[in-house]
Amino acid sequence: MSQQELPGFIQEPETRNQKPVECLGITFENDEKRREYFLEKMRKKLKDAEFRKIEGFPIGEDEDILALSDPPYYTACPNPFIGDFIKQYGKPYDPSKPYSRKPFAVDVSEGKTDQIYRAHSYHTKVPHLAIVPSILQYTEPGDLVLDGFCGSGMTGVAAQWCGSAKKGYQREIEARFEKQGQLKPVWGARRAVLNDLSLAATFIAANYNLPFDVHEFARAGRSILDEIDREIGWMYRTIHSTTKDIKGHEDEIRKALLGETSCPAWIKLGRIEYTVWSEVFTCPDCTSEVVFLDEALDQETKRVRDTFPCPHCNCELSKKRLDRSYEARFDRVLGRAVQTPKRRPSLISYKVGKQRYEKKPDDNDIQIIERIQQVPFPQEIPTDRMMHAPESEDCWGDKWRAGTASFTHVHHLFLPRAAHALGALWSKADSYSNPRIRQMLLFFAEQAVWGMSILARYAPTHFSQVNQYLSEYQHLMRLCFSEYCRILKPGRWMTVVFHNSRNSVWTAIQEALQFAGFVVADVRVLDKKQGSFNQAVAVGSVKQDLVISAYKPNGGLEERFSLTAGTEDGVWDFVRTHLKQLPVFVSRNGQAEIIAERQHYLLFDRMVAFHVQRGVTVPMSAAEFYAGLEQRFPPRDGMYFLPDQAAEYDKKRMTVKEVLQLKLFVSDEASAIQWLKQQLTKKPQTFQDIHPQFLKEIGGWQKHEKALELSELLEQNFLRYDGKGPIPAQILSWMKQSADLRKIIQEELSTGRSTEENGQLETRNQELITRATARWYVPDPNKAGDLEKLRERALMREFEEYRESKQKRLKVFRLEAVRAGFKKAWQERDYATIVAVARKIPENILQEDPKLLMWYDRALTRTGEG
Repeated sequence: MSQQELPGFIQEPETRNQKPVECLGITFENDEKRREYFLEKMRKKLKDAEFRKIEGFPIGEDEDILALSDPPYYTACPNPFIGDFIKQYGKPYDPSKPYSRKPFAVDVSEGKTDQIYRAHSYHTKVPHLAIVPSILQYTEPGDLVLDGFCGSGMTGVAAQWCGSAKKGYQREIEARFEKQGQLKPVWGARRAVLNDLSLAATFIAANYNLPFDVHEFARAGRSILDEIDREIGWMYRTIHSTTKDIKGHEDEIRKALLGETSCPAWIKLGRIEYTVWSEVFTCPDCTSEVVFLDEALDQETKRVRDTFPCPHCNCELSKKRLDRSYEARFDRVLGRAVQTPKRRPSLISYKVGKQRYEKKPDDNDIQIIERIQQVPFPQEIPTDRMMHAPESEDCWGDKWRAGTASFTHVHHLFLPRAAHALGALWSKADSYSNPRIRQMLLFFAEQAVWGMSILARYAPTHFSQVNQYLSEYQHLMRLCFSEYCRILKPGRWMTVVFHNSRNSVWTAIQEALQFAGFVVADVRVLDKKQGSFNQAVAVGSVKQDLVISAYKPNGGLEERFSLTAGTEDGVWDFVRTHLKQLPVFVSRNGQAEIIAERQHYLLFDRMVAFHVQRGVTVPMSAAEFYAGLEQRFPPRDGMYFLPDQAAEYDKKRMTVKEVLQLKLFVSDEASAIQWLKQQLTKKPQTFQDIHPQFLKEIGGWQKHEKALELSELLEQNFLRYDGKGPIPAQILSWMKQSADLRKIIQEELSTGRSTEENGQLETRNQELITRATARWYVPDPNKAGDLEKLRERALMREFEEYRESKQKRLKVFRLEAVRAGFKKAWQERDYATIVAVARKIPENILQEDPKLLMWYDRALTRTGEG
């Protein structure tokens, strides 16, 4: 069986099991012989005590692990055949063979309606069609692709899809690549290695990716459903209509519903699709029971009303005013009484033929429910104790804790009818003789577990608790990314699809990537066209997932850096190498986008991180770096390029109308400076001009960040023309854009009354001087050194105050001062100061600032505390 076969949901011949198959270089008589051979090898491996010591090894008996596995392609434990697979299909790293790719710098939008995607749900699932372009961009047919957080296995499906995509889809992708100036993709299947700590995830991933006989599966599925219908179909019957008065015919109706007799012609039955259950509350005024959905649901809009009248005393109610009702019932599984939230069936959705109907439960429906409750609970449903026992109650999210107070065991999550259906489905699927078909039957049965439980969603931690686990999360991410960096070939790429709405976790991801040795080249958006629950309701949450493109520096850079570390040559070697890896031109809707990673301050940040993560001092200041950028690399629209890249950018820039500027949100000093620079680059302005705009922008200023006056920000970061000497080039360039001023300037120059040299205007024309005077402008990078020294002295004065402060926690402080102090302390190898001041900063702020976190983590390592 070749790994180049199509995804499991593509039809394959029924006779495949009788054909010879090749696996890892060995030819077998048929697929069953292949399975027997590798199962025996795996059985012996499971006896190896050292093998079972691998971190994350599942707790389970050997026979259970073997029953789930289909080696060598899928094992329900660390796969002992990975080495053989890579040896068979991998390609040794050859530095002499050229490899060069730009990041796939295109925002991706793929919906969730594809049939393959919808076959099985999984949280944070990414559509396989959103992954295909990245695989095409970075790999060739037959290459190995690793997904260490595989989840439901969409990367594997995408890797195979590259060899089976329809021609229409291929043309669509090729057009997208051509539009962005990417190389034409080479179609053909790639080979995937998928891994996840969750056994449920790897089980789902395996069934998504391993081929199976769809004809046999269809026959087996239909047979199982027919058997279940004969056994428990009565649980899902409801009366649609009758042509007689039911009085006096109750026994006949009951027997027809239960399937004990054939259904009389005068009774028409329906099959229940689902039943809506409502919790029962008590009115705080009259203490009568209120079935919530019956009273609160607006039948016209199908929405729950904010307020509604009590059906008993007519007082105004809201959910917050109600008290949840509980009832005691005997749990035959546990052999004791338990308290459960009181629930009542409120609505039944059912079908007659292909037509769907809805009804309120009638007496017959209630009787069937009561009869189901008397049937012994199915043995197939787990009865394990759940993890919200008093000593570990924090494991449950606050969103659900109010409704789960009485959930102590797994079987409490299933109402009797759903438990019987799920138990029967699982039992019959698990007993099927063909191992591969059995896995697929269980795959679809397992898919039903979530929807048949009374939980809509299980949240292991409430989002407000994330920060206290962040350092542990970051440590785990470091370990993972370090391993990825170790096994990835130099110069190759890693794509991280990141799904989280908290800055602290995003910061942890960035820091872990840098710590491992990766360099971030691009961050894009993945729009799955449907937000999660928290994305939809949380204020300020991320609405789309982020796609991070990061590369492992090639061996040439690392070798050269080892010789030039801590020197200017090392800095510019890194910048040149990094610029090669960045996208040159990105357009959307007829507009060119600013490539954030090509901006001077992000290039500086990447350079600093590259040095710090390798334990090297940074040999230049920001002003020196910016001046060096200006001298060495041609700037375009606020971005920096290699000479050949600049020529390419100029050519493509002519194909669009304008450049779409990045939207800046002012929340602290750093973002305020960037916003001011953006405004003053477009137009040098007076304090009076820019002050009203500035006040509008600072509404989101962070509470912990020291508030700064506009005058202070301008004085420490920009220059002001005082009317003396030549008019600076930055102001003169803006003046030439005004028709009336341009005319005056041209007359002055033509008559010789004024002169222009190095872009500056030497003039005595009072009108020009008056129009230029008092305007603030962005200093020339080559002349900004003195200004930076002035700013740095002010920042260091404040940092010294924080260092000497006796406060255990700094409530309000200047973040830029802390950053400057940490950088200086790092240069002086004063790691103790970094650690001491970092511990005065609130944990959540420290964890959400990638720069502070980088200095702090490295300082901890240097002091032996990390």
